[in-house]
Amino acid sequence: MGSLMDARPLASEPYYHPAADECALFEAAYAQRLPVLLKGPTGCGKTRFIEHMAWRLKRPLITVACNDDTSAADLTGRWLLDAHGTRWQDGPLTLAARSGAICYLDELVEARADTAVVMHPLTDTRRMLPLDKHNELVHAHPDFLLVASYNPGGHKELKASTRQRFCALAFGYPATEIEVAIVSHEAGLDMEMAARLVALGVRTRRLQGHGLDEGASTRMLVHAGRLIREGVPPIAACRIAVAAPLSDDAEVSAALLATVDASF
Repeated sequence: MGSLMDARPLASEPYYHPAADECALFEAAYAQRLPVLLKGPTGCGKTRFIEHMAWRLKRPLITVACNDDTSAADLTGRWLLDAHGTRWQDGPLTLAARSGAICYLDELVEARADTAVVMHPLTDTRRMLPLDKHNELVHAHPDFLLVASYNPGGHKELKASTRQRFCALAFGYPATEIEVAIVSHEAGLDMEMAARLVALGVRTRRLQGHGLDEGASTRMLVHAGRLIREGVPPIAACRIAVAAPLSDDAEVSAALLATVDASF
């Protein structure tokens, strides 16, 4: 990720295994500078995808992890007071718009409502960012692109007035053979152990709607795999990286632990 003071392209290629034609579709959207929304469950590869595409397009990437406290000022900038007086500091969205970077707003739905309003002029043909507090109108660099992500199955929904300003790419958990390859590569495991971890993940996903909001993500399986590579027994690794984080409910946790034990 490019820093806020020095947004530069990624130095090395982030590993990403395409599931379909998402790379070509994103390249087409970028060619027309159409904002892109990545939709999918937590830990399914949305962030890795945008890192890979930024590298592929040779564009700097500025990522903002949105949360309940993320405000419009956090994105656009604010006046700061230092020993020399007051000075304006661009926020990550403003910096990206000025410099021609890709700005990735991860889990945009978690941010405050005012963030959506401030970025709307960047998502249409105007491609501009009003900085009211700085009395400035920033016209986006020709290479600038806005990308956001959110989980449609989460506890918040993105407003239609915001969602419909984007082209949307839907992400899910990869097909089994692709997920095995990802877990093997990312965790440094042999394919057999990676396949057993993915099989566990598939079993937990079948519990979705039966006490679980979501099953184990690809990210969680990679975490378990890295612990196994570190010498942790597979059952123990899966208990702390998969079963324990998925639920605090006693009955659901017991079912998950039984699933782990049965898988190894």
